[in-house]
Amino acid sequence: MKKMGFRGSLFIIPILILIAVFSLWPVLQSFTYTFFDYQLNDRSKAGLYLNERFNVDLYTESSTYIDLFLDRDAENITEQEDQQKVEQLKSELDELDTAFEGESGVIEIDDETTDDINSVYKQADQLVASLNDKYELQNAESLPQIVNDIDRSLIESNFVGLDNYKKVFSDSFIGVALKNTLIFTFVSVAIELVLGLGMAMIMNKAMRGQGFIRTSSLIPWAIPTAVAALMWSYLYDGSAGVVAELFANIGLIDRPTDLLQTGAGAMTAATLADVWKTTPYMALLLLAGLQTIPKSLYEAGSIDGASKVQQFFQITLPLLKPAMLVALLFRTLDAFRVFDLIYVLTGGGPGGSTETLSIYSYKVMFSQTNFGYGSVIVMVMFVCVAIIATIYVKILGANVMEKS
Repeated sequence: MKKMGFRGSLFIIPILILIAVFSLWPVLQSFTYTFFDYQLNDRSKAGLYLNERFNVDLYTESSTYIDLFLDRDAENITEQEDQQKVEQLKSELDELDTAFEGESGVIEIDDETTDDINSVYKQADQLVASLNDKYELQNAESLPQIVNDIDRSLIESNFVGLDNYKKVFSDSFIGVALKNTLIFTFVSVAIELVLGLGMAMIMNKAMRGQGFIRTSSLIPWAIPTAVAALMWSYLYDGSAGVVAELFANIGLIDRPTDLLQTGAGAMTAATLADVWKTTPYMALLLLAGLQTIPKSLYEAGSIDGASKVQQFFQITLPLLKPAMLVALLFRTLDAFRVFDLIYVLTGGGPGGSTETLSIYSYKVMFSQTNFGYGSVIVMVMFVCVAIIATIYVKILGANVMEKS
């Protein structure tokens, strides 16, 4: 039996490998980024550098141009002392070129090499400044900039420890994005739960065309989110949108343009679009739970004189809690991570009034190319999702375990 148990456990190894590669590794990678000032738009921070490093290619290019420009101005440099300083600088640049011969890209260097590079940079900087004061050089403007590239070729460590996490507590945009995310999540999920439960109870009744009704009700959920958001953006359009015009006519908004151009209107519009799309999914999960409740319980309740309302609260809701837990958990976590719907519909506007944590993290990582701080925002989302899941399991899961 032990051999059979051991052999049986081997079958789960491929699953564990897939989980590790496609789930755990990306999370671990994102967690690693949070400890670095990792920015792709800054060449000195475009990697994860624990120690000081050296950009060999940048230094080699700078050294070549310095040699070339100084040779072009050799006739203009008349004082013998300055000529000797130029030759000494060129000699030291060549020595460093020789030391890094065969190397390319960004490499690690020791403290002694770092001191040598800094020494050459300071010498070149002082010499070029002196030559520009005394002589009219052909490349008087370009030469100082190229010399500065020697200093830029030294890449300092971008390990910042917990500084990115500290920044979260002083970032006002995080607070706004978290508030918007929580409002969107709990309002949309609450409405979806009520409507979804009503739809599930209707679809659970025996009626003609039951299969067609169940299938057609899932059409909104089957539509890709980006397509649904684009469709609703036309309906919400202030100049020709049917829904915007309808809301204005019945007095919900002053003008059709207010629906997407005001903070409250845009959040309401995004919530309604999400409710329309995902209520069928909530109904499907709850319908599966309703079908597990034995019909005999309702028959017994009717015999005992229980009304339909009493049966709903005494039989349906208690026995539906396991399915409700799954439905609420799935939908809340999905709504908390909302991105494509709001990105297509409002882009997080107007003025950040619909900007969620997902939208904010996307802007930081891909618009600002700041993957270090952007990963911290993702970790904030991870913690919030874990807290929400724990609360649901504690509140609903405890009752489910007691019933079982």
